[in-house]
Amino acid sequence: MNSTKYIFVTGGVASSLGKGIISASLGKLLQARGYSVTIQKLDPYINVDPGTLNPYEHGECYVTEDGAETDLDLGHYERFLNQHTSQANNVTTGRVYQTVIDKERRGDYLGKTVQIIPHITDEIKRRIKILGKKHKYDFVITEIGGTVGDIEALPYIEAVRQLRWELHNQCVNIHLTLVPFLKASGEHKTKPTQHSVKTLLEEGVQPDIIVLRSEIPLHKEIKKKVAQFCNVNPEAVIESKDVESIYEVPLLMRSEKLDTIVLQKLGMEIKRSPRLDAWKKFLHKLKNPKHNTNIALVGKYIELQDAYKSIDESIIHAGVANEAKVELSHLHSEDINEHNYQESLSGYDGIIIAPGFGNRGIDGKILTARFARENNIPFLGICLGMQCAVIEFARNVIGFDNANSTEIDHKTQYPVIDLMENQKQITDKGGTMRLGAYPCVLKKTSKSYIAYKRINISERHRHRYEFNNNYINDLKNYGMIPVGINPDTELVEIMEIPEHKWFVGVQFHPEYQSTVLKPHPLFVNFIKASLKE
Repeated sequence: MNSTKYIFVTGGVASSLGKGIISASLGKLLQARGYSVTIQKLDPYINVDPGTLNPYEHGECYVTEDGAETDLDLGHYERFLNQHTSQANNVTTGRVYQTVIDKERRGDYLGKTVQIIPHITDEIKRRIKILGKKHKYDFVITEIGGTVGDIEALPYIEAVRQLRWELHNQCVNIHLTLVPFLKASGEHKTKPTQHSVKTLLEEGVQPDIIVLRSEIPLHKEIKKKVAQFCNVNPEAVIESKDVESIYEVPLLMRSEKLDTIVLQKLGMEIKRSPRLDAWKKFLHKLKNPKHNTNIALVGKYIELQDAYKSIDESIIHAGVANEAKVELSHLHSEDINEHNYQESLSGYDGIIIAPGFGNRGIDGKILTARFARENNIPFLGICLGMQCAVIEFARNVIGFDNANSTEIDHKTQYPVIDLMENQKQITDKGGTMRLGAYPCVLKKTSKSYIAYKRINISERHRHRYEFNNNYINDLKNYGMIPVGINPDTELVEIMEIPEHKWFVGVQFHPEYQSTVLKPHPLFVNFIKASLKE
């Protein structure tokens, strides 16, 4: 029998309650006890992956080492566990149906009628178990997106029901719900939780543990009431109250004994107490900064909280590494223009231009790069941010007045940013960009080398357009230097202005590799340079 244990995290009452953070926190606790853990996300939407989704629809698209475009929760998993995820860690309904239909077209089902049960649920179960079978993890935590009762989530809940029978005592279900507080009556209401559990029971799954999400601390009587009405032991009712930082949640779940209860229910040995010294040290520095700095993040999805989630978290990690509190201001690039850019951007100790696609807000980003360059303000341009810095430099320093990216103006006289050759014949958009980790060789004289402290690095990409090497000498002659080159393709990965205090543009996404215990060196050195300012 497979020794891997499976933990399913479902949600009810409302979405966005924090299933991903609970999953990551539990994973962190089990990992700190010496167990091997991975976490996967099952997303009920029919898109094959979030790569073609607008950030307004689904927040940030996170990219793994192997080039999978995934849900942003995988970023939380990596930041908490300090280990890489892969394509296998994110499953969507679109991918499940695509696989089943491909099998049907090949004749794999030998002429049988293909149905949701058993064919779709069998494929879901196969994908749930694949991590445990291939990598022999002690625990596979599976977060199921959405809420119970959603039509699109039914096949996933059915797959969980079947696995609980097939794997016997190797499965545990954790159900996260909301307990609202009504100010008018001054009391918490458990009825939404009761209805949520009732819906889960109607779908054949009895939760083993219930996590109650609440903005206001719960009374013990609330826990007892939920236990009584939802058929769980009182000690298996866990409170998840609001905290200042998501990184406090593992300690909160430890105090609620979530990891201990999970181990007991699975009949697992309760090993040493979780070793969380480094995590606690991080939190201490987070709450007790010695310095302050003020950073502007300029992008076109600023009003959306999760659009730049990995960048936001990377800045927190880098701030703690510098024992600094980072005041991060999100500025909308569409609001920045020739008349107000100097006033809008003045007063910041450092500036970041966020990644993105398309021409909306591009002029504001180019003006932002100009302001940072001309005023010697520490600057980090990420993906499109780097491209904007190149365009600005070509226009205002070299004198290529019409310099642009062919993404923005396909007739530009000076295409300093151009479509990659292997992209020019592609019409389908999904999964066709340069995706995943690629190598890069650094110049020893660069600020990037000072940050990384090594010549050979590997970073994750997500883009179609690149720096046009036909203009490499023009930029070098005027002072913008390519300091990071892909050794296999000679594509430019990093541009710097050596005469500037700290001006770095990167084609890749460094934010995808920053974790709590291993903050990304570029962000760390960017914040360090901003503190000097």
